[in-house]
Amino acid sequence: MVPEVLIKDRMEVRIHESLEELSIDLADQIEELYEQSIKDHGVFAVALSGGSIISLMRKLSEAPYNKMIDWSKWYIFWADERVVAKNHVDSNYKLAKDHLLTKLPIVPSHFYSINDSVTAEEAASEYEFVIRQLVKTRTINVSDISDCPKFDLILLGVGPDGHVASLFPNHPALEEKSEWVTFITNSPKPPLERITFTLPVINSAANVIVVATGGVKAEAVHMAIDDMGPECQDSPARMIQPSVGKLMWFLDDEAASKLTRFS
Repeated sequence: MVPEVLIKDRMEVRIHESLEELSIDLADQIEELYEQSIKDHGVFAVALSGGSIISLMRKLSEAPYNKMIDWSKWYIFWADERVVAKNHVDSNYKLAKDHLLTKLPIVPSHFYSINDSVTAEEAASEYEFVIRQLVKTRTINVSDISDCPKFDLILLGVGPDGHVASLFPNHPALEEKSEWVTFITNSPKPPLERITFTLPVINSAANVIVVATGGVKAEAVHMAIDDMGPECQDSPARMIQPSVGKLMWFLDDEAASKLTRFS
């Protein structure tokens, strides 16, 4: 089934009748972005969040995608991570590794997890240093309009409160402009300590995909996408507005149920 597609400025919203259709379309889009990145500069630098987005990417481990992609060209990062041990149930790294990455022949050294033996502040600082080194070697591109890294793709989920990565409504981390990776020690939802890409980094990506499914996300999607008054301005998801890159939303019917059809 072809998804319903809405276009608004440089934002594309793709609405699916089922999670299966969403998963297939998501895999198609990721494979297409991979092909373009390899053609442009020879690698595919991707940053992930945790949650349901990992399971929705599962089609990449199946035919035909697993045969179409040169996985040695992939470099995997984390748009946010919980500051817990890598084998902890709350670890985004563990979730992605267990349910996706171990099913793909990605080079192990191309997984860039955080240092889980230091404080949240130190973990954020070290992770930013790693990214800065990879920008210097052009494994990760640099933005055309700022000094931020330009990831080929950043994949994000969205919470019922509108948070993306570990950027929560009304949190000071939303105001961070100079750092690429910041930390929080008072997350509104557990675990309390996290590291996260800042808004300038997310908005410098070549492509950002935000995925939301289920009726519990409908209000957050509405607040993030629709033209509304001041009440929507505190939504971090609404602040995802790539400077020159492309923004795509992947929704199921339930998550899109409150959305105004603007196209």
